[in-house]
Amino acid sequence: MITRADVERAARTTAGLTRVTPVLEGDPEVFPGPVWFKCEFMQHTGTFKARGALNRVLAAKERGELNPDVGVVVASGGNAGLANAYAAAQLGVPATVFVPAAAPAVKVHKLKAIGAAVVRGGAEYAEAYQAAIKHAQETGAVYCHAYDQPEIAAGAGTAGLELLDQVGGLDTVLVAVGGGGLMAGIAAAVEGRAKVVAVEPETAPTLQAALAAGAPVDVQVSGVAADSLGARRIGDIGFSVAVRAGVESVLVSDADIIDARQKLWDDYRIIVEHGAAAAYAALTCGAYVPGVGERVAVILCGANTDPATLT
Repeated sequence: MITRADVERAARTTAGLTRVTPVLEGDPEVFPGPVWFKCEFMQHTGTFKARGALNRVLAAKERGELNPDVGVVVASGGNAGLANAYAAAQLGVPATVFVPAAAPAVKVHKLKAIGAAVVRGGAEYAEAYQAAIKHAQETGAVYCHAYDQPEIAAGAGTAGLELLDQVGGLDTVLVAVGGGGLMAGIAAAVEGRAKVVAVEPETAPTLQAALAAGAPVDVQVSGVAADSLGARRIGDIGFSVAVRAGVESVLVSDADIIDARQKLWDDYRIIVEHGAAAAYAALTCGAYVPGVGERVAVILCGANTDPATLT
């Protein structure tokens, strides 16, 4: 469980180390009220995850847990690995990243360019996770979860604090969900100030399944956004914050995600990965319909993708 106080603490810890990403107002004639895009794809390493990674590694260093000889380890389809490798590089310590076999080549290439040791850890994220945990136990490396650690989620939530400062009054924030770290952080940051709508692929409905079951449960994972929204279950932190804050879940199809990603390019010349486009897809396909005058923000969370796949 995390609260706004945890997010504010993370903002102080990482001040000056993360980018204050811009906010772009959407075309006013398209929706019944104002829509803003929080451009987290412009964060260090191309994803919001640099916020949580820096918060986690700096906190571990402060507690004396960070061994400079072995550094950090993470399991990731790419983005969390990039973020933690970046954070480790800022502190001058090594990073080992276990990736599933399906990790996109563009992300693996960037991991190696940052200086991370990349290890293939199985067909899915869950298998890479087990391999990373074993590595941490054997070496003493600080384990950085891709989404389900308080410092990771709180760090991600600093984007929500920025958003409130940049836009002012908001009614709704749309956030893509895989494991739920970003959603948890944003929901904690804006709790009592705006509602959060979790947008999930139909092919990986981790939060919706958990809300129906009353607890996190495993789901089958597939689809175009599986490289970044491919967690098999919602994290405990994400689930607990979602329940406390009344986060609702809506589902979008692969076709909706692909269409929204293309629209962001066609209309705004914004290039994002499919996972980031999922949040916008809720608006473009009607999975979420704002009321007249409703003030909506969309978190565009990552840009680690191949631009050649856009037309």
